[in-house]
Parts: sequence; structure tokens; C-alpha cells
Amino acid sequence: MSIRGRHVVITGAAGALGRSFLESMLAAGTICHCPVRNDAEEASVRGISHEVRVAPRVDLTDEASVTAFYGGLPALWASVHVAGGYKGALLADTTAADVRGQLEINLVTAFLCSREAVRAMRAKAAGEGGRIVNVVSRAALVPGAGAAAYAASKAGLMSLTQSLAEELKGERILVNAVAPSIMDTPANRAAMPDADFAAWPKTAEVAAAIAWLVSVEASLTSGAVVPVYGRS
Repeated sequence: MSIRGRHVVITGAAGALGRSFLESMLAAGTICHCPVRNDAEEASVRGISHEVRVAPRVDLTDEASVTAFYGGLPALWASVHVAGGYKGALLADTTAADVRGQLEINLVTAFLCSREAVRAMRAKAAGEGGRIVNVVSRAALVPGAGAAAYAASKAGLMSLTQSLAEELKGERILVNAVAPSIMDTPANRAAMPDADFAAWPKTAEVAAAIAWLVSVEASLTSGAVVPVYGRS
């Protein structure tokens, strides 16, 4: 019941949560495929391990770019979509461009990756099935003030996750999501220096939740949105 030697896509591997999940997958013995946007992301991921395959200059908002990336992969076990972004503002200060931007980076990227992952699993996995995990947010479940565009984009991703899980019933491709609250990262500490950092979930803890959903043992769970809130 091991995923050792299996192929896993990780988007957003250069970020704090993505890096924690990448490390957990390398510890599990998987071969990790990491699409990156630019030289800085590539430099942060390349060289970590010989089991990391870096795909440079992949624009996850571009349909052709995502299709080409997944089309070149070997038999795929899992695709985990960590890439995303946050932009908060009061609704009166939010532009249509802000909304479109949040939808692009949080929903469209995961939609394209999920679609191509399903195609790859169907074509090359010989009926073995697979795992897809999206990263939504507490804001999708418990929306708050000041981040309507972000919350809406993550709520859309939650709905996409659940719809795809229903669509894939019977194909052994399980689709789930984790919903972290504010995570303990250097960027969040810098942005909120007076917060109680101990109450925030650690990226390694969120990565562990994703790792279970990716595992062979998690054979019955699909369509779940797993809260990972810590004590916040």
C-alpha cells in the first residue's frame, strides 16, 4: 500500500505549502513533477532531489501550456494544485480586474490542471485510478469581510472539486480538497506581526492532510473538503 515510485504533479511547489508537500512526497518515495512560471521559481525547486522533475515556463492559466505539460507526463497517480494567490480589499474597492485575476489564479488554474490530470489518468494509468487534491480556503466555507473576490474564487474551486468527484464516481479517480485557515508562513507573519502565530496551522500539517488524501489507503474518500484550521 505504498505510493513509492509513483508520479505526482505539484503546482505551486515554490511556495511555502507547496514546498512542504513536495518534501512529504519525496519522503514517500514519489517522483514529483513541478511546473514553474519563471526563473526564480525554477531555482527554488530545481536541485532538491533527483526525483524532482521541473517543467519551466508553464503558465497554469493558459490552456495550451497546461495541456502540453500534462501530455508529456508518464502514468500519473496524483495531481495536487497548490498554486494560487490572495488579494484582499473591501468590495467597494474591488475592481472587475481584481475579480477576474482571483478567478484566474485560484479557479482557472485548478480547473485546467484537474481536467488534464483526468485525461492523463484515463489514458496512461490502465484503470488504476488516481488522486486529485485542490487547496481551497477557510474563506470558501466561512467567508469574511474584506476578501470577497478571493472567497468567491475559492468557493468556486470547492464546487469544482465536489462536482468532479461526482463525475468520476466509478473510475477510481478520487477528488478532494483541503481548506486551510491562515497558515504559519514567513509572509503571513510579516503581514500580521501581532497575530498569535501558534494558533495558525503549520504548512507541514496541511501537507500531511494532503498526503493522506493522495495515499493508496484513502480509497473511499471523494468530494470531501477537509478543514485544516489549527486553533485560529
